[in-house]
Amino acid sequence: MELTASQLAALVGGSVEGNPDVSVGTFAKIEEGMPGALSFLANPKYTHFIYETKSSVVLVRRDFEPEHEVKATLIRVDDPYATIAKLLEMVSEMTRVEKRGVEQPSFVAEGVEIPADAYVGAFAYIGKGAVIGKGAKIYPQTYVGAGCKVGDDTVLYPGVKVYDGCEIGARCILHSGVVIGSDGFGFAPVDGHYEKIPQTGNVVVADDVEIGANTTVDRAMMGSTRIGEGVKLDNLIQIAHNCTVGDHTVMAAQAGVAGSAKIGKHCMVGGQVGIVGHISIGDGTQIGAQSGVNKGTEPGARIMGSPAVDMGEYARGLVYLKRIPSMVEQLKKLNRK
Repeated sequence: MELTASQLAALVGGSVEGNPDVSVGTFAKIEEGMPGALSFLANPKYTHFIYETKSSVVLVRRDFEPEHEVKATLIRVDDPYATIAKLLEMVSEMTRVEKRGVEQPSFVAEGVEIPADAYVGAFAYIGKGAVIGKGAKIYPQTYVGAGCKVGDDTVLYPGVKVYDGCEIGARCILHSGVVIGSDGFGFAPVDGHYEKIPQTGNVVVADDVEIGANTTVDRAMMGSTRIGEGVKLDNLIQIAHNCTVGDHTVMAAQAGVAGSAKIGKHCMVGGQVGIVGHISIGDGTQIGAQSGVNKGTEPGARIMGSPAVDMGEYARGLVYLKRIPSMVEQLKKLNRK
């Protein structure tokens, strides 16, 4: 489907600068633009591409001031990144193939009701006492254990495993390879060996959560491991037993959270961050990539490094670190004197 710049602007509440009749029918990154494509400029690092892009239309901020001539038609909006996300979602909705019904072969335990608008793919397994919400999509080779709950309009992509007794809220998305409810890492040292501590709790995932491929969330030893409303977890993340991740917190790939750690609401956790167990991270905390967090934080903290410190302190430390070679040379000269 093609839209003119003026039609797009009306759709997203923007204003056109340039040819309002130019048409677009696809999306492209600004550096890989092509005629007939819509691109966007949100990161200032990519500004230079706007003067050479071949895209027909580019979304920019309302206050964008070009330094040179721009050949593309501009649509000025409040937030280009949010606008392109909205447009991509609209296209996704229009092109999505609606799946319904129960494919065979699959296993649905006796007494489990599958709503008419839900979908269960081939080779999926749904255990005894499970509750499947309206519009839920359970793709092939997915395991939903006994007593599990899967909320309305939740999507479990191929290969997701939800162990017995765990709960997934409404409108969640779990990507391939996600494991919910595997045993926590609980072992007690006894006479020179380790005895397994039974993990008798579960995992509770709230509404509107998205969990990336091959991420694991361990069941609690007692009680529940909890993932709050609106949380977004990237691929390859480990959340250990009895942890809590607060509402609307986001975590990038390869982060790991040890047992019983409490992550606050609206936190941002960078890639490859390690968080020790039994600490509390305050609401709104930002943690830079590859940080090692060994103590709790106050709300709104911004930390980085290993062990993690205030970002300002970390930046000053890097400056001193770069000076070490010259300082060593100076020290050698002083010693010779």
